[in-house]
Amino acid sequence: MFFAFVAAPITTGSAAASRKEFDIISLAFHSGGVVALVLLVLLFFSLTSWAIIIWKYIELRRARGGAESFQEIFWRAKRLDQLHEESAGFAGNPLFNVFSAGYREVDQILKARGGDEEESFSPRGNGIEGVERALKRAANEEIGKLERAMTFLATTASATPFIGLFGTVWGIMNSFREIGIQGTAGLAVVAPGISEALIATAVGLAAAIPAVIAYNHYQNQVKVISDEIENFSADFLNLVGRHFMRI
Repeated sequence: MFFAFVAAPITTGSAAASRKEFDIISLAFHSGGVVALVLLVLLFFSLTSWAIIIWKYIELRRARGGAESFQEIFWRAKRLDQLHEESAGFAGNPLFNVFSAGYREVDQILKARGGDEEESFSPRGNGIEGVERALKRAANEEIGKLERAMTFLATTASATPFIGLFGTVWGIMNSFREIGIQGTAGLAVVAPGISEALIATAVGLAAAIPAVIAYNHYQNQVKVISDEIENFSADFLNLVGRHFMRI
């Protein structure tokens, strides 16, 4: 008797909770016209932004981890050609790609001028300027890769609340139209339309909040990696100037 008495309210409460959940889901699925279209657009933005959030998390984590490991190898290496061979496993990492661009420029300058290091990197030869341009060009390309798809997160964060608000306004307009047609303002007339309309705002906010948090976080991560690339480029130039340049 006691167990039956205790189990009864638990089952009732669970059923009530599931019924409320089903009501919300059914309202979303049975939304008609413009509100349904708005919900589909918001669903597209939400799913796409979550895919980008996961992708950028993996990409930026690999970039930072690989950058730290590459710098350790860079400072241990004795020769640039040796470093280029040993660090081939870091292909695709932003720092390695910047280093590769600088190394190729150094190698081309030396080959073009007969391997004369003193002449190739003298103030007259302008070799350092060529290496600096190659590093800067590669750095801009790598930063551009890291910022790919970030614009979509920013668009989702700024646009989806307004798209949801549009659906809400449209649903409320339909509710008032129903009041005018039926000539009564009873709760049974107004509630379904308003509930359906408010779902659009809720879905819009649900899509925007993760997008704005991820965008701000990833922008900071990209800035950190950008600073690392800039510092590495300066170190590489100093290394090339110290070992090759003669005044």
